[in-house]
Amino acid sequence: MPTNETLEERAKKIASGGAEKYHSKNAEKGKMFVRERLQLLFDDDIDIEDAFFANCQDESLPADGVVTGIGRINGEKVCVMANDSTVKAGSWGARTVEKIIRIQETALKLNVPMLYLVDSAGARITDQVEMFPNRRGAGRIFHNQIKLSGRVPQVCLLFGPSAAGGAYIPAFCDIVVMVDGNASMYLGSPRMAEKVIGEKVTLEEMGGANMHCSVSGCGDVLAKDESDAIAYARKYLSYFPQSYRELPKKADSREPAPFEKSVEELIPKNQNAPFDMYQLIDRLIDDHSFCEIKKKFAPELITGLSRIEGRPVGIIANQPRAKGGVLFPDSADKAAKFIQLCDAFNIPLLFLADIPGFMIGTKVERAGIIRHGAKMLSAMSEATVPKISVVVRKAYGAGLYAMAGPAFEPDACLALPTAQIAVMGPEAAVNAVYANKIAALPEEERPAFIKEKHEEYKENIDIYRLASEMVIDDIVQPNKLREELSTRYDAYETKDVLFTERKHGVYPV
Repeated sequence: MPTNETLEERAKKIASGGAEKYHSKNAEKGKMFVRERLQLLFDDDIDIEDAFFANCQDESLPADGVVTGIGRINGEKVCVMANDSTVKAGSWGARTVEKIIRIQETALKLNVPMLYLVDSAGARITDQVEMFPNRRGAGRIFHNQIKLSGRVPQVCLLFGPSAAGGAYIPAFCDIVVMVDGNASMYLGSPRMAEKVIGEKVTLEEMGGANMHCSVSGCGDVLAKDESDAIAYARKYLSYFPQSYRELPKKADSREPAPFEKSVEELIPKNQNAPFDMYQLIDRLIDDHSFCEIKKKFAPELITGLSRIEGRPVGIIANQPRAKGGVLFPDSADKAAKFIQLCDAFNIPLLFLADIPGFMIGTKVERAGIIRHGAKMLSAMSEATVPKISVVVRKAYGAGLYAMAGPAFEPDACLALPTAQIAVMGPEAAVNAVYANKIAALPEEERPAFIKEKHEEYKENIDIYRLASEMVIDDIVQPNKLREELSTRYDAYETKDVLFTERKHGVYPV
């Protein structure tokens, strides 16, 4: 770099990033320059930028391809690292890695959220000795992420590639927002896969945004463009405290949007009739407060952040319109991660149960349904935040357990007046007990016999009987459920529980 340049001239050159041709190429793909992304992300602009002059003696590596610093989102302080893909495709050199490590250490010391704006081709092979294997090499980034996990919120916005080992930055974040069409993450590129294992595959099939958000579950939110991704991150952080030491901030309460049907009119009496759980959620939470996570992945279970009279609440709800709301290995994993996220940052939990149970059969057994289900139960059981379980229509078998049933110390297990709790539904139960007798009856007598046994079974699991036995804590009128939840969350706000004395559990991973 010329020695006769003024400080202002040098700074302007560094702040402009890489060559113009790379800016133009990004613009063609709908990609913003890294500093434009940060201006949109922060309330104003970056407040403090560290190591701005990193590698400044090499004109081809302004800021060594990454911006690190501190800014404010929703008025709250956050730390950020953001790859500059106009500088050697956002690849990592020794100083890039050191900058990322230092800003993580700052987030750890300040106890503030850490954001990763990722758009990187991975490590620079030419710098591997300096940046890859040593004590403050690239592995330290992931070590720091694991150390930060559950201490402060960690958010990944994936605008472009996150390749090879760099793919673990999103993997260790609490949430990964991927921009459709541009974002990708993979351990080996399509070219490498073809060379090494002989597999011909496209980038989208290998590690594209839509694939990860709907199939692998590595992505949590599919954003239509970069502005959408940034807006989601700002909304997401509004539900969280700065660190695990604080409670999330309340907002002004807003009444739910007006609907033609009340909660009571919405829910079918028939346990097996189609029912859209989103419609119930919208009637319970503050208007426009739902912030869904993993919408495209395992849709038989709904997970998302919301507010009830201004208070942040995490919702786990079965969705009868998707596979009948039955739990599969993927939905159990989805629930476990979300429950841990909310519990780590003191966000109360609401379980809305309308569940026939866990899926059965050879396919799911081979996929480890028992092991994955145990992860969900472990996370739910260990959560010490206020937990309320509501049996909306049915909670059968181990589904009752997974959705914070009475045995798992929810602060309250509530039910609507038409709800049912049982080992299995009436149809399955009668078939299991009386299959041989039904088969022996004349065909014309079977319907009456089956109906009689169904009614007997329903009387046995009557919700008022279960309330009498104190299996559930209260039967709530459907139209008063929001009010009941708000009152109870207020009451449970000072909950203080140590789950158990130990170093840590041994998870069935």
